[in-house]
Amino acid sequence: MKKIGIDIRNIGKKRTGDEVVFFNLVKNLAQIDSQNEYWLFTDIVESEKISDIRTWLEIKNKINFKIISLKTRNRYTWNFWTLPRYLRKNPVNTYLTQYITPFFVPKKIKIATIVHDVSFKVYRQYIKKTDLFFLDLLIPLSFKRAAKIITVSKFTRDEILKYYKVAEKKVDWIQNAVSDNFHCEITEKKLNFTKNKYRLPKKFILYIGTLQPRKNIPTLIEAYAGLPNTIKKEVKLVLAGGKTHNYDLRIDKIIKKHSLKSDVFLPGFIAEEDKPSLFKLSYVFCNPSFYEGFGITVLEAMTLGIPSIISDIPPHQEIAGNSVFYFKPCDSATELTKALNSVLIEKDLRDELIQRGLEQAQRFSWKKTAENLTIIFKQLEN
Repeated sequence: MKKIGIDIRNIGKKRTGDEVVFFNLVKNLAQIDSQNEYWLFTDIVESEKISDIRTWLEIKNKINFKIISLKTRNRYTWNFWTLPRYLRKNPVNTYLTQYITPFFVPKKIKIATIVHDVSFKVYRQYIKKTDLFFLDLLIPLSFKRAAKIITVSKFTRDEILKYYKVAEKKVDWIQNAVSDNFHCEITEKKLNFTKNKYRLPKKFILYIGTLQPRKNIPTLIEAYAGLPNTIKKEVKLVLAGGKTHNYDLRIDKIIKKHSLKSDVFLPGFIAEEDKPSLFKLSYVFCNPSFYEGFGITVLEAMTLGIPSIISDIPPHQEIAGNSVFYFKPCDSATELTKALNSVLIEKDLRDELIQRGLEQAQRFSWKKTAENLTIIFKQLEN
């Protein structure tokens, strides 16, 4: 039995995409792997929260899964002091984290790091200079220390090989999937609860994710503004996501510019348990992003039969194939306005996108992804 450590600090932190990835990986590893011992490391120390995490991950009765809570002053001391100190006294065979690997960990511990995207190498103008300084310093060191770099798409794998001097055999990829609650029945009661909780309009176009500049939200707002007034009167725009780190201030300016305060809804962070009903309530899903590592919200929309309009970028093509309506994100908003108008009013087009999306979504599952991860763990034993 090998000891595998996993950094689960993001679980319970409302960190959107990266929390979803680690949550589902651990949950599915618990369902398929009884051969290895898993140590789940977190900086959460409150016993009630730890108990909640055990429940969410369904590991209360899994004797080979345990949560190890390590108190630390901040995320920097975690990697530089708190975790290395623990692992020197209590080593694991393999340690899985994301992006920045821990320093001063015994060399015999194989480290794997998950990289969701390298947007900071491509859209540097959207990143704070202090963040760029640390990323430029620490990412190369982390890639050098890691025994395996794991990406969430073939596209991101290729991006790492393009921007960093790492051996091709060192970089592998596993695809994301949607959470189990996207495959459960969504009751009318739950739909009404979500609608009231987030004060949602009756009919709306949905974007959900971070509200960072690379997400290209201003273009979506401009495109919505260009729709006929008869449509805007009936269909609103919902931009779901917290105004957290690196919020795109242009969003507020463009809403004000087009006097759309009563038409554009910003409900803030959406709890994971409410996401399926939010998607189900939407009429059209749109992701206009310039750059993604994967684009899990596209897969979530297709799973629930929501016709989708998304930017024509490689990771989206990798996920969606021919099951969505694409547009060029670098063009003016006019093209997106036409796409929105078509999908909103053409029933045959909507029905075709819904059917194709449902079929495409069946190709992905967290169980399959977790199985592929165990293969990587096995490789690291050699």
